[in-house]
Amino acid sequence: MPKVILIIALICCSIVAAGQEFRCNVSVSSSRVEGTYKQVFESMRTDIYEFMNNRKWSDNVFTTDERIECTIFIQITEQVSSDEFKGTMQVQLNRPIFNSSYDSPLLNIKDNDLQFRYVEFQPMEFDETSNSNPLTNILAYYANVLLGFDYDTYSPLGGSVYFQKARDIVNRSQNAREKGWRAFEGNFNRFWLIENLTNKAYGPFRELLYRYHRLGLDVMAEKPDIGRSEIADALKNMQRVYRAKPDTYVNRIFFDAKSDELVNVFSKGSTDEKGRVMVILTECDPSNAGKYEKILDQKIF
Repeated sequence: MPKVILIIALICCSIVAAGQEFRCNVSVSSSRVEGTYKQVFESMRTDIYEFMNNRKWSDNVFTTDERIECTIFIQITEQVSSDEFKGTMQVQLNRPIFNSSYDSPLLNIKDNDLQFRYVEFQPMEFDETSNSNPLTNILAYYANVLLGFDYDTYSPLGGSVYFQKARDIVNRSQNAREKGWRAFEGNFNRFWLIENLTNKAYGPFRELLYRYHRLGLDVMAEKPDIGRSEIADALKNMQRVYRAKPDTYVNRIFFDAKSDELVNVFSKGSTDEKGRVMVILTECDPSNAGKYEKILDQKIF
């Protein structure tokens, strides 16, 4: 009987362990902070890692192999007091492509408004009804943004519920002492990211995420021409968003993540396809126009 109980317990533990959504790598650098107790930053890294990877963020069950690959890199630039810190947070998200070993970069953003309190050995808790903990507030915000992006690539507008959760966090944080939550604090912060993602005017961007990944990249292993053609057509959505309002956060984050990948994908296209794509890319992402010139090169990457 004890063996049976043990087996059942192990099975239950396995199910719980498989339920979490993220395989999130976390790094915390304190190289710019001198004369402080350095162990606190290792404890911080461990606590953030456990908060992201061990918390249940959705109602869905993920197996270990299905966990979402992401990275959080925190650079501490200032220790304001014994338990208050300022810095930046880099958030990256990759998506595996069907029938290949390739992981497509989906998100790569830098948050320059990181400010929070952290007390070593104190549990990190997140309250969905308040903004009492600035650090877990930010982490929960990005966890929902990451889920929203990932789900959008597998079904049309599939991440809506998670983007709304992130928007709720923004709404609750309007009176927060820390920066990054309000519209007037910059054009590329947490407020504007979720505003773009929940604004129907920029809906074509979210439709692009599904077409680009599920109907494009996911079929390229078996039908490269069809997949590439779908991506080329889907890029017209980005063009629509750009022409409606050129300086949007979603335009920036898409090309920050995808510019190198786009070069690789369309370097193998036909001359006509390359020409059509180049028109869109150089219009919507002029800062990378020189990079996109490589598409016209016949060299295979």
